[in-house]
Amino acid sequence: MKVHGRMTVFPIMPARINRLYELAYNLWWSWHPEARALYSTLDPDLWDNVGHNPVRFLSEVQPERLEAAANEAGYLQRYDTILSNFDAYMHPAAHGTWFSRTYPELSDSVIAYFSAEFGLHESLPIYSGGLGILSGDHCKEASDLGLPFVGVGFLYPQGYFRQSITREGVQEAAYDKLHFSEAPAIPACDANGNEIMITVELPGRHIHAKVWKVQVGRIPLYLMDTDVAPNAPPDRELSARLYGGDREMRISQEIVLGIGGVRALRALGISPAAWHLNEGHAAFLNLERCRELVAAGLSFNQAREAVAANSLFTTHTPVPAGNDTFSYDLVDKYFGSYWGQLGLTRDQFMEVAREDHGWGPTYGMTVLALRLTGQHNGVSELHGAVSRKMWQFLWPGIDAEEVPIEYITNGVHTPSWISEEMNALFKRYLGEDWEERVDDAELWNRLSDIPDEELWKTHLQRKEALIDFTRRHLKGQHLRLGEGAVQITEFEHMLDSNALLIGFARRFATYKRATLIFRDPERLHRLLNNPEHPVQIIFAGKAHPADEPGKALIEQVYRFSRSDAFRGKVIFLENYDIDMARYLVSGTDLWLNNPIRPHEASGTSGQKAALNGQPNCSILDGWWAEGYNGKNGWAIGEEREYHLRSRNSVREAD
Repeated sequence: MKVHGRMTVFPIMPARINRLYELAYNLWWSWHPEARALYSTLDPDLWDNVGHNPVRFLSEVQPERLEAAANEAGYLQRYDTILSNFDAYMHPAAHGTWFSRTYPELSDSVIAYFSAEFGLHESLPIYSGGLGILSGDHCKEASDLGLPFVGVGFLYPQGYFRQSITREGVQEAAYDKLHFSEAPAIPACDANGNEIMITVELPGRHIHAKVWKVQVGRIPLYLMDTDVAPNAPPDRELSARLYGGDREMRISQEIVLGIGGVRALRALGISPAAWHLNEGHAAFLNLERCRELVAAGLSFNQAREAVAANSLFTTHTPVPAGNDTFSYDLVDKYFGSYWGQLGLTRDQFMEVAREDHGWGPTYGMTVLALRLTGQHNGVSELHGAVSRKMWQFLWPGIDAEEVPIEYITNGVHTPSWISEEMNALFKRYLGEDWEERVDDAELWNRLSDIPDEELWKTHLQRKEALIDFTRRHLKGQHLRLGEGAVQITEFEHMLDSNALLIGFARRFATYKRATLIFRDPERLHRLLNNPEHPVQIIFAGKAHPADEPGKALIEQVYRFSRSDAFRGKVIFLENYDIDMARYLVSGTDLWLNNPIRPHEASGTSGQKAALNGQPNCSILDGWWAEGYNGKNGWAIGEEREYHLRSRNSVREAD
């Protein structure tokens, strides 16, 4: 079987189960555990070794395993049921989805969703954190609802980095080559069956990007890749890594994402009715749409109004430093031949996205996005208010509360994050179709029907699964470090299911304050080692490779975890990913989050924990400022901002 321009050798598949190939190339399997089990039960060890990737799994599984499955009645019954469910999902009866029932007249009105990263599954590492996980969940939910929706992004050949921790606690980054022959991606083709290659102009050259298609349930995700001929070697590396390189690399990537993304959709014959920019990375897309309209005879201002009318922008970053800006010199270099195509002078072009700072003006991607879209939103109620203050200068003379930035609080894709055990419990008491009614308040009132002992038993199953996962992970982590038998044996008994298990897993940015709980080590030691009420804490998370303060926080936590005072009580798990996250949000007893308010735009890991029955203990920031009701967890600190950050940290640590 030839896939992705290179030969992929699959074992001969028995005809009776040959649709395993088809299923592997649709990420519907990623949020249906019974579908994943069709692969994992054939060879559990191989399933783990290939990172839960069914495409790679099918290329490596022994043929006799497939033959045995094709002759095993129980497997065939599961196979037939799952493929029948898959077919019913992909080809629903008339008016069979929420969207087709609610908006039948808009079935052909395509929504194009642009994002720099998509967190769909651990086997496709083209995500780094919350923005990507949101994008992935957004795609899955769009599929479940039946939205006419397409995603646009990058298929990074090296993805985000694989994290390893040294004996000293230093984060090291390694990049693994993603062989597209082992990814659930196929070349995107035009109406004539030709593989699509798009071109954008960079200084002194043209750069080409191949377009790949990843099927996510009912919706296609189109991902661009510059590692193709005839690009020069540096340009082939352009989309190699997520958030890598210098400012020139960044502006080049964002030109390919925005301008190239529009051209990819045009080549596919897709004319979106709505354009959604998920963060400012893709803001150049609306410049390209304006260029098209100017070429058709409109003035720039006319084009700008037309483009804004069907564009919306979601901002995720509540601190100025987190919003991309470029120097005028860099914009001159990359857009010197572009602004004339918009009918603009250099000064007019710069003014569209001008952002003034003490050191001079810059070209701001968030400013560009806000000025060329008609609807704007933050990702929680508090973040909406913060964003209105941040960007008030774009609407001079208007009070902050009148600035046209609304909010839509982020959510999570329920089937992706509910544990199998909790899902089974909910089906027994809430109904087989409970996942289709998650927005029905009456449904959740029936949670009281679940006996306490059954809920606790289900939670303990997930806690034991997390403990087993943690022990295996720690043994592998420390075998790699060359530790001896005594140390390795220690991990076989690490963690106690009778102890309160706290989870802290997220990106190690400084504002998230991973080490806040260690502000008073002696007090923490007493709490963790109370013989009557023992407590344990699991940490996980990556710092951006260029974020030295973030990496220093990881080192501090790791050193605490290996110290005599906290050994066995504080755990740090390396290489946090979606797989690990599923264990953590379903297996810990309490979810901890203590960012500096109001720097957490939304934060959704706590929602995933709550979905699995965990209470949150969190700063009243992001979604928790809305979700906390005084009975469903604990609030840290007060519902206001402190101007003295050190005093704030002391109070909240206490």
